[in-house]
Amino acid sequence: MYTDSAYWHNKTPDIDDNFEDNSVPLIVSSCGVYRMYTRQKLLTYRPRGRLDYQLLYVVSGRAHFYFNGVKEIVPAGNMIIYRPGEMQHYYYCGSDKAEVHWMHFTGASVRGMLEKYGLTDDVHTIYVGTSMEYKRLFQQALQELKLCKEDYEEVLANNLQNLLIGVHRAISSKLQGDNQVKRKEMDEAVHYFHMNYNKAINIEEYAESIHMSVRWFIRNFREYTGTTPAQYIVSLRIFNAQTLLKSTDYNITEIASIVGYDNPFYFSRLFRKQSGETPSEYRKKFRT
Repeated sequence: MYTDSAYWHNKTPDIDDNFEDNSVPLIVSSCGVYRMYTRQKLLTYRPRGRLDYQLLYVVSGRAHFYFNGVKEIVPAGNMIIYRPGEMQHYYYCGSDKAEVHWMHFTGASVRGMLEKYGLTDDVHTIYVGTSMEYKRLFQQALQELKLCKEDYEEVLANNLQNLLIGVHRAISSKLQGDNQVKRKEMDEAVHYFHMNYNKAINIEEYAESIHMSVRWFIRNFREYTGTTPAQYIVSLRIFNAQTLLKSTDYNITEIASIVGYDNPFYFSRLFRKQSGETPSEYRKKFRT
């Protein structure tokens, strides 16, 4: 299992991060990520809920949630919202290969903001699609909370608002209910890329395997995720390289190989193009 998290002003998790504050419009108090590989089960059970709001995003695999006592298996591409005082009962399994990003927030304007973006009190699960942009917003929030640079509170608030705008657009679009066959095909493509991102994936061969022309597949994939298949795979590789740079002692050449690049110099150039800094600079920033 891999986990990474950050908390408001670097305070103690599960104690100081669980608070309600209506003196300001919006505070993102904590966020993080779980990736399940081998651990059998990771359970969260809060019978009285929390004081704040929580937004979760299932990036890959699936997760198991209970709403009003009824179990719901939530696949990748869904966001889940919890409100203050709501019972929280959910778990992840290693066999499901779940990757879930989460964020807690509070503030005087939250309730009105949720209503504005279509998240009424009866809504818990929202299908938004599998997009690297959602994942990037969660990851950026995690980095901002860790580094606490100037104006980071505003960056966090903007990240959350952009996530909620994405949710609102998904609720308003035909993606929510139309063309279930196309949605299933794109879900399967995203899952395949997540499982094989570090291998040589031939887009033409994959499109042919699902009986779809390359042009049609790329068009549908882009509509579904907001990016092309090739760009999606590169984003997966760079994101996982960032995780390895932060959490392991592998050198740059080893990390390049792990995420699918035989040439470490090409990997470094691509990493810099994607993230704005070299792998060494990225690692040094987190180590210091």
